Amino acid sequence: MTAELVRGQNHPLSQVRLEVRVSAGKPVVAGATLSDEQGRVRGVEWVAHPGAPTLPGLEVSQQAAADHRLAFDLDALPPAVHRVSVLLALPTATGGPVRFGAVAAPFVAVTGLDGAEIASFTLTGLDAESAVVALELYRRQDAWKIRAVGQGYAGGLAELLGDQGLPEARQLAGTINEAVAQGVARSVAAPPPRTPDSDRSRQAAASAPGPDQPRTGPGVQGAPGGTTPPQSPYDLAGSGSATPAPTGYPGGSAQPDPSAVTQPSSPAGGPIDYSHPGRRTSAPPPPPPTAPPAEPGRPARPVAGDATGWSMDERLYNQVWGMFEDLARTVAAYRSAVDFADSRMEKELDHALSDPRSRIGGQGDAAREAARAKHADLVDQARAALDRDLAQLTAEAEVVEPALPTAYASWDNPVWHGYRPPMEIPMAVRLGDLSLPESGTLSIPMLMRLPLERGLWIDSGRAALDGTLADSDQLRRLAMDTAVAHAARLLAVYPAGEFTVHVIDAAGAGASSLAPLVRSGVLAGPPAVGAAGVTDVLARLTQRVDLVQMALRGGAADSLPPGLDTAEQLLIVNDFPHGFDDRAVTQLRYLADEGPSVGVHLMMVADREDAAAYGPLLDPLWRALLRITPVPDDHLADPWVGHAWTFEPSLMPAGSQVLERVLAQVAAARRPWDR
Repeated sequence: MTAELVRGQNHPLSQVRLEVRVSAGKPVVAGATLSDEQGRVRGVEWVAHPGAPTLPGLEVSQQAAADHRLAFDLDALPPAVHRVSVLLALPTATGGPVRFGAVAAPFVAVTGLDGAEIASFTLTGLDAESAVVALELYRRQDAWKIRAVGQGYAGGLAELLGDQGLPEARQLAGTINEAVAQGVARSVAAPPPRTPDSDRSRQAAASAPGPDQPRTGPGVQGAPGGTTPPQSPYDLAGSGSATPAPTGYPGGSAQPDPSAVTQPSSPAGGPIDYSHPGRRTSAPPPPPPTAPPAEPGRPARPVAGDATGWSMDERLYNQVWGMFEDLARTVAAYRSAVDFADSRMEKELDHALSDPRSRIGGQGDAAREAARAKHADLVDQARAALDRDLAQLTAEAEVVEPALPTAYASWDNPVWHGYRPPMEIPMAVRLGDLSLPESGTLSIPMLMRLPLERGLWIDSGRAALDGTLADSDQLRRLAMDTAVAHAARLLAVYPAGEFTVHVIDAAGAGASSLAPLVRSGVLAGPPAVGAAGVTDVLARLTQRVDLVQMALRGGAADSLPPGLDTAEQLLIVNDFPHGFDDRAVTQLRYLADEGPSVGVHLMMVADREDAAAYGPLLDPLWRALLRITPVPDDHLADPWVGHAWTFEPSLMPAGSQVLERVLAQVAAARRPWDR
C-alpha cells in the first residue's frame, strides 16, 4: 500500500533499486546530492545534475522538464554515502516562474522498478522558494529509509547547495543553470490551459485542487513563512467575532492536463512518456453518477463523492466543503433579499407619509397596505428560493453522511462498528457539525485538516454559553467528555503508533471522563496530577520540541535520540490553571506556539475566566487555539460573509459502547509499537 507522506514523515524502504518520479506541471530541474554521515556534500563530484547526470548508483534527467524519472541503486552508492537528497529547482534560463508559490505544487513518488508506488509526497506550502529539497533517502542501522523534507530556499540552488556544506555552491549553481540553458530546446514545453474536468451544478462550483495544486479562494491565508498549507475554514470567535481564518477552500483554476504536453522525442523516434503511471497531476473527473438521471426541469439527484479528487476520501472532503459553501451562499442571498425588502418597504412608507394629503381620505392606509404586500411578496420569493436550495442540500446530506469514512463520520454512523486501525493518515477529522438558524434540521460536518496546525480549546466556562447548563460542574464534565471523544477520534484515525496522547489533570477532576482512555491503555502514561506531574509532562514535551526544532534547522534529523517518540503528540490539559505556576504557564504558551510545527498539539479544557488573574499574559494562548464548546453555541464564523454558525460537538450517543470498542482496537494495534 502506498504511503502518502507529510513533511517530516519517514517510511522504510524494502528495495534498493528505485525510481523517483516527479510531476511538476511546469519545467523544473531535478538533481541529487550525496552526503556523508555528517550530512556534508564533499565536493561537486557528489552532485548529480543536468551537466553531470550520472554518478555511481544514481542517474538524473539531463534537462528541465515537467516530469522526471530519477533512477537509484542504493547498493551501488559509495560506502561513505549515508544520505541522498533529491533536489528540484526552477530553471532561470527559460523565462518561466521564479518561485514555487506561482506554480502547482510538485508531486514526487518513490516506486520500484515495476512501477509500484512505495511512497509519495506533495510539496505544498512553498512560496518565494526557487529550489527545494524534496526527499531524502538515508541509511539507518544498515537499512534505507525515505523522508519527506520539503525544505525550500529563496536563494535558489546556490543557497541550497551551500546549506549542504558545498564550498563551490555558487559556481556549481551557475554550471547547472548553464547546462539547462543549453538544453532548453529539448525541454518540455509549458502545457496549454484547459477547461475544468467537471463542475458542481451549484452556483459556487469550482474544480477542486489536488495534491499538486495550491488551494485558493475567499479567505485563504498562508501560514507564516509560507511553509504550511491552509487548514481550517472555521474561525475562532471567542466573543462572537467574525475574523476570517485560514481556510482550505477548494476553489481555484483547473490544472493543465499533462497529456497535452509535447514530450521530447526518444532516440528511436517514439515519444518518451514521463507521466507517472499511477498518478495524475490534475484532479480526475468525479466518478459517473450511479443514480438515475434527473427528470427534465428537476435538479440532479445527489451522489456521494461527486466532487473532484484523487480518492473517495478527498472527493467526499471536497463535497462537504462545497455543501458548507453552498449553505453559506444561499443563506446570505436570503438575508440580503429580506434586507432589501425591509429597506424598500421603509422607503415606500416614508414617501407615502411625507405628503400630508395622503393622510386624508385613507390614501395613507392604502399606501401602507401596498408596501406591506410588496414586502411580503419579496420575502416569500426569497424564502421559496431558500427552501429549494435547502431541500437540495438536505437530499445531498442524506446520501453523503452514510458514505463518510470513519475520520469524517459522526459517532452514531454505522461505519464505526466496522472500525479497523488505518494504514494512512486521513485528510481531515470531524470536530462536530455546523448549522444556521435558517437551515432547520440541516447541518454540515465540520472537518479540520490533518495534521493539526492549531490546538483546541474546549470552553468549560458558563459565561460564554449564556447559562445553557445550570450546574457548572456538569458543564465541566461535559467539556472533558468532549475532549476525550476528540482524543479518541484522533487516536483512531491515525495509523498505529503514529499518535500519542498525554494528559494533565492536576486536580484529578477529570478522572471519570478519562476512564475509557486509562482503562484501554492508549495513553502514554497515567494522567499527571499535582504540580510535580505538571512540571514533568511539560518539561518532556518542551524538550521534545526543542530537540526536533534544532535537528530540523540543522539538517541533522538522524541525530535525534534513539528513544525519542517520533509520533504526533497531543497534550490534554484539564482544569487549567490549577497546578500551574508561572514557569508552567510559559511552557504551555511555548507548546501552543511552537509545538504544531514539530508535531506537538495542545487541547485545553478550561474556563478563560479562571485564568483571569494572569491578565493579558495568556491572551496569545487563547488566540492560538480554536475554541469549541461542549454544547451548541453560535461562536464560529465563515471567512466569506461572516455568518454566526452554530457549532454542535460530535459526542457519543447515550449508552453506546463504540468508544470502548474503538479504543480496544487502537490499543491492540499499538502494542507492537510500544515494545
